[in-house]
Amino acid sequence: MSLVGKVAVVTGAAQGIGRGIALRLARDGADVALVDMNMDRLAQVRADIMALGRRAVAISADISMRDEVFATIARTMEELGGVDIMVNNAGVAQVKPLLHVTPDDMGRIFRINVDGTLWGIQAAAEAFRKQACKGKIINACSIAGHDGYALLGVYSATKFAVRGLTQAAAKELATFGITVNAYCPGVVGTDMWVEIDRRMAEETGAEIGATYRKYVDGITLGRAETPDDVAGFVAWLAGPDSDYMTGQSVLIDGGLVFR
Repeated sequence: MSLVGKVAVVTGAAQGIGRGIALRLARDGADVALVDMNMDRLAQVRADIMALGRRAVAISADISMRDEVFATIARTMEELGGVDIMVNNAGVAQVKPLLHVTPDDMGRIFRINVDGTLWGIQAAAEAFRKQACKGKIINACSIAGHDGYALLGVYSATKFAVRGLTQAAAKELATFGITVNAYCPGVVGTDMWVEIDRRMAEETGAEIGATYRKYVDGITLGRAETPDDVAGFVAWLAGPDSDYMTGQSVLIDGGLVFR
């Protein structure tokens, strides 16, 4: 499936799933705007994409700030000539009992996971309409957007919110030929899951690695997910074969949560 001639924006592209998505879209032919706050790691991803013969621009932005997200899209259009695909990938997790969650905790995780997704939807939709482009908006959800998980309650709430935004945006933007979908990974071997496992150990007294192994043991396909597993599905959502799909938040978790 070719994305030659397309320009994609990927937030949270410096590492993990975001890096995997950016590289896959580039391998499929897209030029990519890479967005993150870790510019050292982002520079390496940019170099990797340019080595594939694609154009790439690295942009430092806090996706919880609406103006910065809109500025990111404007810079992408200026430097790469347009934008066709918006991947709202950036997000954070939090492991904490609900009874201990503070207003600061709530504010931070919702600003990044929910506000950041909404600002990305808004900025991309504005750009698509200016270009008369039937663009693709692709949001990061999670298995935690389908099931609420103990000690990940606030994170789960943000991902349920992403599902709601995805459905509502799909209905509002269909008139313009814009599709909005989301991908829902499970247990991915990334730095985020290392941190989740560490915090779970602190909260429950389990050994380091035990929580990770417990969840991986429940995966039907018998192994942990990789960023490339997620990226392959996102590439499909970004391409023409998904043109008749919108408003969906699809589980891609190896068979962990079934709907």
